[in-house]
Amino acid sequence: MSDFYKYFKENMDGLGLPTPENLFGTSQSAVSTASTLLGLIDRFGKDKSVGELLSTGVKGGKLAVLSTINASFYVGAVIGSIAVATGRNLAGGTSLADVLREAQMNHLHRPWLASLLVRHPKILKTRKIKQVRRAP
Repeated sequence: MSDFYKYFKENMDGLGLPTPENLFGTSQSAVSTASTLLGLIDRFGKDKSVGELLSTGVKGGKLAVLSTINASFYVGAVIGSIAVATGRNLAGGTSLADVLREAQMNHLHRPWLASLLVRHPKILKTRKIKQVRRAP
């Protein structure tokens, strides 16, 4: 299981929505699936259910459990989860919410902090620091 899928699934699970790994296992497959769903919504209307879109012959049988859920709601959740998973994947698992919560708990929060972190996501990137062995 990729880190992307782990974070994506975690976010979708929080919304109570299923996420078949074959459709969302990588960022590329998740974007492709979202693009397909958006195309179907554009073609058949935003008020259709996932089930109605699947009845058009699209391969997505694992989404059949969503047959009564509004397709635009589901694809909105998918797009949001792609953003969350991508951000966490780039930040080594750390989310913006994690950083802001930690700052708040330690009285380090400032009004400009969130916008700075959004503009410069590399700040959140965690790296393993190599321990240097010193000669005795």
